[in-house]
Amino acid sequence: MLLDDVADASARVAATRSRLAKRAVLVDVLRRAAADGPDDVAIVSRYLGGELRQRRTGLGWRSLTGMPLPADAPSLTVGEVDAAFAHMAGLSGSGSSTARLEAARALFAAATEREQHLLRGLVSGELRQGALDALLLDAVAEAAGVPADVVRRAAMLAGETEAVAVAALGASSPSAARTALDAFTLTVGRPVRPMLAQSAPDVPTAVAQLAGTGDAPAVPVVVDTKLDGIRIQVHRDGDEVRVYTRSLDDVTARVPEIVAAVRALPAHTLVLDGEALALDAEGRPRPFQETASRSATRDADLAASATLTPFFFDVLHVDGHDLLDAPLRERLAVLDRVAAPHVVQRVVTSDPAVAAGHFRSVVAAGQEGVVVKAADAPYEAGRRGAAWVKVKPRHTLDLVVLAVERGSGRRAGTLSNIHLGARDPAGGFVMLGKTFKGMTDEMLAWQTRRFRELEVADDGWTVTLRPEQVVEIAFDGLQRSTRYPGGLALRFARVLRYRDDKSAAEADTIDTVRALVAPT
Repeated sequence: MLLDDVADASARVAATRSRLAKRAVLVDVLRRAAADGPDDVAIVSRYLGGELRQRRTGLGWRSLTGMPLPADAPSLTVGEVDAAFAHMAGLSGSGSSTARLEAARALFAAATEREQHLLRGLVSGELRQGALDALLLDAVAEAAGVPADVVRRAAMLAGETEAVAVAALGASSPSAARTALDAFTLTVGRPVRPMLAQSAPDVPTAVAQLAGTGDAPAVPVVVDTKLDGIRIQVHRDGDEVRVYTRSLDDVTARVPEIVAAVRALPAHTLVLDGEALALDAEGRPRPFQETASRSATRDADLAASATLTPFFFDVLHVDGHDLLDAPLRERLAVLDRVAAPHVVQRVVTSDPAVAAGHFRSVVAAGQEGVVVKAADAPYEAGRRGAAWVKVKPRHTLDLVVLAVERGSGRRAGTLSNIHLGARDPAGGFVMLGKTFKGMTDEMLAWQTRRFRELEVADDGWTVTLRPEQVVEIAFDGLQRSTRYPGGLALRFARVLRYRDDKSAAEADTIDTVRALVAPT
């Protein structure tokens, strides 16, 4: 299949907000890829999901500046593009950076303008075409003629869409596709996609959503502590223990303390879902950035300075028994038996006041919030189902927009991603991060006009502004950052509203932001 076919599909998906229209485009291109063979299905399904097959290529936004002008006509196949990125990813040693850049330039020189846009999005991980994985799985199901829930379950157990797409679309008939998908089972040692949670603005709303209100009797819900750590999935088969992150990366070699803790549990085979975090001497979570840095490095000095402690909130398998389809209350009974020293603190209640009290206590202890869960729900991995609802305290700041980036995909032609700064009492502003979250179409249109009025410079991607526009930002917390001069960055920032009633002189200061950081 030509890369241009994928680029065309990506552009059409990005141009519409209709899920049905997006799915129709994806079904068409997947069926055409299937006609060209399983290799093309594997590559195309990954590209439509917004990812390269190579997790690391050594390329970034800086590498993509100054690429050659686009080709006049399409000629690249997806197989040739995949091979080019594989070659780049495999380069190492002296001269590898230069060789990688030369290979990238050769690839871009052979790509049309539409194909270059796709390649830039794939390399940066910011394709923003709206082809979310759940939508892609639905398209695979329709293209193969099998129920969507069968495809989703296979993807959960396979831990990826690519293998499932190949199995489903390579089958000779819908019944054969169903047989191929049913062959994906929970295997100890192979990570499954984690179950995700929806969001609610407060605890009473989350409890009402799951426990029921009105004349019907309320049913108890599980209120888990949402720890300020990293998601882990741990597989044990005898003395063999593997630790995976939320993105299913294997970090076993970096976290020997977690391996040792799970080896000490009273079971031979286990699959556990939980969090790991670094704690201070009082048992409070250390800054999230320390936990993230500790899990991402093999540096012995850093490993010695920050020990990770595992806490588990679910169990998917124990000693030959799969528990995915068992109700949560049964899984928790097993979890309490096999992982008692490392179980997340929780309450089980139908009383919103009790749930809210637990929320306040865990936030006061430095944790992120709570996850309210339906006690009778199975484990539905890889999607944000209605059975888990997370609640976190919402922090807000009034910040100043320092610059804005051009939009891409559906936001092409707008000024979208805003650079946020806090006021420095000594003069100027201190950048804290970027966001394009929370913006409505009306807001995008307004800010595009407004920011052109404030434009100071435009390098073709980023528009620098006079620091005058104040925006109210919600965020979930702060983390340490070496990227920004203030040493801090906002976590999960999103726009609430623009504050035309405030001047930049009334924006929150960097001192106010620093005061929000818990003492360590």
